[in-house]
Amino acid sequence: MSCCTPDGSCSTGATTATATISTGTTTVYAVAGMTCGHCEATLTKEIGAVEGVLAVEVDLAAGHVAVTTAGAPDDTLLTDVVADAGYELTGRAA
Repeated sequence: MSCCTPDGSCSTGATTATATISTGTTTVYAVAGMTCGHCEATLTKEIGAVEGVLAVEVDLAAGHVAVTTAGAPDDTLLTDVVADAGYELTGRAA
């Protein structure tokens, strides 16, 4: 379950910072259910903890998460991590 209320407002006032690394492979995913800074912080933390992930950048407005990995990304693992955090990875963004 995400941190947000059913009307899409944030249940906390948390904010987060994102890190960017220019090496590795960056893949952009579409993720449903993100609406606030707490969503951003949660996904940054959870995806960032996956082995091989070098950086995570969340774009709330676009509904995208850019994941930079040391090698090829494991889409299945990332889908599971995002689902466990309470969101839905709906595929790679075009």
